[in-house]
Amino acid sequence: MIKVGRNSILFSDVYLVSSGTVCGSKEHDGPMGKYIDKYYEDSYAGCDSWEKSEQKMLNDAIKIALSKEGITEHSIDLFVGGDLNNQLACTNYTVKNYAFPYLGVYAACSTLTESLIVASTFIDSNYGNYILASASSHNATSERQFRYPTEYGGQKPSSITSTATGCGVALLSSIPSYIQITKATIGRVVESNIVDAQDLGRAMAPACCETLRNHLHDFAVTPDEYDLILTGDLSTYGSSCFKKMAEAYGIKLGDNYNDSGLMLYDLEKQHVHAGGSGCGCVSLVSLGYVLKKMYENKLKKVLIIATGALMNPVMVAQQENIPSIAHAIVLERVK
Repeated sequence: MIKVGRNSILFSDVYLVSSGTVCGSKEHDGPMGKYIDKYYEDSYAGCDSWEKSEQKMLNDAIKIALSKEGITEHSIDLFVGGDLNNQLACTNYTVKNYAFPYLGVYAACSTLTESLIVASTFIDSNYGNYILASASSHNATSERQFRYPTEYGGQKPSSITSTATGCGVALLSSIPSYIQITKATIGRVVESNIVDAQDLGRAMAPACCETLRNHLHDFAVTPDEYDLILTGDLSTYGSSCFKKMAEAYGIKLGDNYNDSGLMLYDLEKQHVHAGGSGCGCVSLVSLGYVLKKMYENKLKKVLIIATGALMNPVMVAQQENIPSIAHAIVLERVK
């Protein structure tokens, strides 16, 4: 593991050996549904609260990731993960049922890539052979947390995104496999001029552009280096803003660019306003669709830049500008 430039890391021996993805019915009905391991028709997943539903999905995803590699929880040296709930409640309450060491992380909707960066650092430091990294979100728990309760039935503007109900778990190892995590770029907190919590795509675009610029500079590469540059989750308005910002810096994003918030749902047929959001959105697209295409050798090198709005309801109520962050990782097909 080597530090590159001011913001980036070059990993030596970190492999993504398996994954588990679980989602709700709306996510399963979208274009990415066929790439997701398991889904629930009921938003409660047979539980008596939405928070318990999110825990159940995360637990399922853990077991799926382990079963694909044929190992048990006793082989896990560390679990790194988080969600959108206060004090990472859903992740905490899930992991309490396991014996492995645990680090909880929060980076809003960029939690997946932060989890993967932390986990990769431990793998490359010879901490252990197997580490799990996760991120989850649930539409109802997140709406209750950051906006109006679902039962309120408030009017939503076109700029708002729909928080994904879903989670992804990645199993990382020092043992060589088909997909290697080769690089990462750690983001910095960037303040936007957005105060509206219902316009988070545009609020996160500056941080996304900052991380892309730093990544390209640190590794001396161009966007053409990648088969896919995937952001998550800027959705309709944020991705458009991001592309314009990047172009202003001389970075031309072509057909190899997409956003997980635009991919998870069918924006014309599904009622999701500007697109998808939440930790689960980029997790489902990255650990479902992207990995599947890499296993099929249809994608060989992918840059994933997950974005997060670092506000809470109190700061929003005080009309503070919404700061954001974006963390990036590179996945490469090596076999």
